[in-house]
Amino acid sequence: MSAPPSTPIRRSATPAAPAPRVGWVPIRSLAQRHRPLILAHLLALGDNDRYLRFGYAASDAQVRRYVDGIDFGRDEVVGIFDEALELVAVAHLAHIASANGAAPMAEFGVSVLPRARGRGWGSRLFERAVLHARNWGADTMVIHALTENTPMLRIARKAGARIERDGGEAQAMLRLPPEDAGSRMDALVAQQAGEFDYQLKLQALRLQQWWRMMLPRAGAPSPAN
Repeated sequence: MSAPPSTPIRRSATPAAPAPRVGWVPIRSLAQRHRPLILAHLLALGDNDRYLRFGYAASDAQVRRYVDGIDFGRDEVVGIFDEALELVAVAHLAHIASANGAAPMAEFGVSVLPRARGRGWGSRLFERAVLHARNWGADTMVIHALTENTPMLRIARKAGARIERDGGEAQAMLRLPPEDAGSRMDALVAQQAGEFDYQLKLQALRLQQWWRMMLPRAGAPSPAN
């Protein structure tokens, strides 16, 4: 599978107007090779966004340690790529094993870049994580968040989670139905659709880069005979 170009396309500093919500969101599973892109995404978060995402004011070094510690063989990490193949949203679903043969649990964390907010992508990533957690056999989704992280708590509450508050921290617990043929099929279709969308964006970006490279040649004067 081809890797995305290493040099992102620069954008204007002027913030774009919020995009309308869409019915389908191309969410792609991420793997070990995407670790640098996940790191770039998290380092692009401002101080307040890092505080809400991690529950503390994470430094660059702490963010790097977090990314280095992701176990892609155990956990599930998914993301949303924009047209320039930059990760604009990332969700991490951590697998939590239970003792005495009890069903495992799953812990959910998500981040969305400011320019990509207002589209409901956090909710869509949460829905995708629920599918994965069910198919793991998890019976509970856990979300740890600061009480001021209202978007995250709103997503959890909308899904039917029970929220307990303790000072400035909150814990949401969402009971999950067992996996079934529908959840397995939904996860498979979503994964294949996300991969297809990514490959389309990759080919479009390569064509755009090739066209930019060819334009100077097309405009160059012909050599004299």
